[in-house]
Amino acid sequence: MDIYYRLLNAYGYQNWWPAETRYEVVVGAILTQNTSWKNVERAIKNLKDKDLLKEERILNLGLDELKSLIKPAGFYNIKAERLKEVTKFIVNNYGDTNNMALSKEPTEILRRKLLSVKGVGKETADSILLYALDRKNFVVDNYTKRLFNRLGLISEKDYDKIKKFFESNILNDLEVYKEYHALIVEHCKRVCKKKPKCERCILNNICRFIK
Repeated sequence: MDIYYRLLNAYGYQNWWPAETRYEVVVGAILTQNTSWKNVERAIKNLKDKDLLKEERILNLGLDELKSLIKPAGFYNIKAERLKEVTKFIVNNYGDTNNMALSKEPTEILRRKLLSVKGVGKETADSILLYALDRKNFVVDNYTKRLFNRLGLISEKDYDKIKKFFESNILNDLEVYKEYHALIVEHCKRVCKKKPKCERCILNNICRFIK
């Protein structure tokens, strides 16, 4: 938590995830795979301009048109299929992302179901759970692994073990879960890059990384 408060003091509240609806978070979680958020924003704007950010409309949209609209996010052939799959899962099981049955389903059961959807990995599933459905479910990404490996706090590569490490050592608070992940991303984009700017790092007095 000391690291969390240092990052929060440096960067302020990030207020993730930038979306107007739960389903928009789901769409963003698929589109952000292997690309920058700026590219995702362009793709989401294309969908919004045509009023397509609704589950049934994405399902009814032709695959070729969907590919064209999300092209700015890259890997559009794969992502169009993945978006269709996760949307079909939501509609077939719950109707939409606002359904009370979805809101009440136990987190572990829902996580297993999401992971069974083609194209939904652990990071994507946890992002949907945390930011779309307000579940206390920590998201682990490559930034998290990079920063905390350099700090000497983790050596694990296993996703679920890292996730458990965080959930066992931070406040059991939804907003902390959301902000911590966002702050890690911000810090790694600005400072703890592949070639880190250690002289600017607010964590350098507790970091074990040697260039």
